[in-house]
Amino acid sequence: MTAHVDGHALRRARAERRAVIGFNIYNLEQGIGVVRAAERERVPVLLQAGSSAFRYAGRAPLARLALALAAETSAPVGVHLDHATDVDEIRACLDLGYGSVMYDGSALALDDNIATTRAVVAAAHARGAWVEGELAGIAGDEDESTGAGAGALTEPAAAARFVAETGVDALAVAIGNVHGIPAAPVALDLGRLARIADAVDVPLVLHGASGLPEDEVRAAIGLGVAKLNVNTELRRALRASLLATAAAPPPGDAVEGWLGPVVEATCAAATAKLRAFAHAPAEVAP
Repeated sequence: MTAHVDGHALRRARAERRAVIGFNIYNLEQGIGVVRAAERERVPVLLQAGSSAFRYAGRAPLARLALALAAETSAPVGVHLDHATDVDEIRACLDLGYGSVMYDGSALALDDNIATTRAVVAAAHARGAWVEGELAGIAGDEDESTGAGAGALTEPAAAARFVAETGVDALAVAIGNVHGIPAAPVALDLGRLARIADAVDVPLVLHGASGLPEDEVRAAIGLGVAKLNVNTELRRALRASLLATAAAPPPGDAVEGWLGPVVEATCAAATAKLRAFAHAPAEVAP
């Protein structure tokens, strides 16, 4: 049975000022690399086999692949549905065995977002899964890596109402972060993050952690962020690995010779993120 990373894992991470990292995966090699990193570091991770990746690999094949990887490892690996906007897709993934889902209703009016998110929470909790919600949309395309600038920001008062009326277990915040690598450097609005953290009683989620300086990410973790999403570094590791192998091809045509380095590159990229953010700091500030 798949060992879910439950909502308690996020709450523990928040209390210990570290983060659970959700890694978006699109194929087997990325999944194996992330699981190996989790085994190496012995910290919880989430395999995010999400809506956008389904367009590439298909929902059921990719979902079952991620669930199988999580079930076969001794590491605490959960499977999370990232950025779902279709409630039927959420129900299908819950039926398959996902331990957590994100409903992204950020394009809706607040009242509509609350109503639909509340229904998702009821369906997920009935299956023992937890839910991540979102208010202000986070700019950028999660499947691309460049060209995004910060968009609308999360309002603390709206966040408080949203969490109270939906019962979500985690809240994705927009505080200047963008998906992918931003077109120009962005600075997180840490003051806004602190106000949001004071207004809600659930762990916070930072999407677009790929293009941010480590000190800013650590500051965000200290203010209540307990989950980070990482995608771009894994895709870039895959691309760089394939280009390097193509430049110096292995003898013969064994698949392992071409795709084994992708696993290694993914593992290295994931390990670096886990070492930076997934372990409790040596000294926790009062």
